[in-house]
Amino acid sequence: MSTSRSALIDAFLAIGIMVLSGVTIWSMSEPHVSRWITLAGIAGIVAVGLALVTARFATRPDHVRALQSHRILEIANEALAYMRQGLNEESAREVCRIVLADTSAAAVAITDTERVLGFAGIGEDHHAVGGPIITRATRESLETGEHRVLATKQEIGCPRSDCLLTAAIVVPLIMRGRSAGTLKFYYTTPRLLNETQVAMAEGLAMMLSTQLELSELERQTELATRMELKALQAQINPHFLFNTINTIAALIRTDPARARELLREFAAFYRRTLESGDELISLEQEIEQTRRYLRFELARFGDRIVVEENLQPQILQTLVPAFIVQPLVENAIAHGMRADGALTIHLSSSTDGHGSIRITVADDGVGISAHRLPHVLEVGSADGLGIALKNVDDRLRGHYGPGSGVVVESTEGVGTAVSLVLAGMAEIG
Repeated sequence: MSTSRSALIDAFLAIGIMVLSGVTIWSMSEPHVSRWITLAGIAGIVAVGLALVTARFATRPDHVRALQSHRILEIANEALAYMRQGLNEESAREVCRIVLADTSAAAVAITDTERVLGFAGIGEDHHAVGGPIITRATRESLETGEHRVLATKQEIGCPRSDCLLTAAIVVPLIMRGRSAGTLKFYYTTPRLLNETQVAMAEGLAMMLSTQLELSELERQTELATRMELKALQAQINPHFLFNTINTIAALIRTDPARARELLREFAAFYRRTLESGDELISLEQEIEQTRRYLRFELARFGDRIVVEENLQPQILQTLVPAFIVQPLVENAIAHGMRADGALTIHLSSSTDGHGSIRITVADDGVGISAHRLPHVLEVGSADGLGIALKNVDDRLRGHYGPGSGVVVESTEGVGTAVSLVLAGMAEIG
């Protein structure tokens, strides 16, 4: 409510008090006047006084700002799910409808830098979504990063002569310091263009801009994670490749049937490795891929590698990011084997009863020294573990949130255990 309106209310109430006071004084001075008139006058003064106090409280600037801020937060909260999709026609359409329902605007529109993405309210039948921006003030707002108040139908620029919209407020949506679009409030009369409406539009545009920034940050983070996975998948270890080919070549002479079997497994292994890793797969599929890898290493090293499994059947259908267990086994063989003797690799799983799953790859190899252990998740680690383990750690944290990731425990000369912690999962039966 504006300051002028508040002053007007105060004036009317003050006049009311003066009139009632005059009537009351007159009735008290005239003995023939009924006592009830005097009491009614006193009651009227009290009522008007209370109304004055209430009006002053309701029109107090800080009270108005508090109510306005609360409405902006409620709208922004309801719009959050759509703004996380980014600025597109679907999200803009839904946000326009939400804003329209909770403001005094006759219509609401959202644009990007070139097109109208969403429109709701009066004029929806002819303000076409998907069309180019035709309002000059909208382009000016995009260029300057400042709001515009349009007080005439001509400034709006609607070509329809029967359009009821005659006023508007245009506020830019800012991302990374640049205009990414606009939020527009339309009205059927310029009388509604006041400081409260402008503040509402600017506050809401600021909240929506923040949500757009967060959605873009999430998208960039997801893209970076995918690119890291692609880079990891593309890093076909040449030593493993050549050693496997040489092993198969040797078996062709000594054991052709097994050579053919390994060749088929080899093709399946690399086909799965190079497939898109965008979607989650079951833990069972990930373990099967790990077993394929181990078949090649067993063919190469024979009884120098011993594999043991203790995996709970009830967790095998848990969805996990692809390519998270096999790198752990590969690291165990590459960095854990002693100069002689066998290396035992143990795959196990456990649940803590609170919805967390732990998948562990343990070995009884050479272990990691105490001064190197704190740095094994760092890219460029001297142990050569950093890239693979850091990638797995980042993806687990991204999918399952705080408390998830890779945990490495090791004692030099005794062995290493690398665990994948999946926190926040539904409790496993």
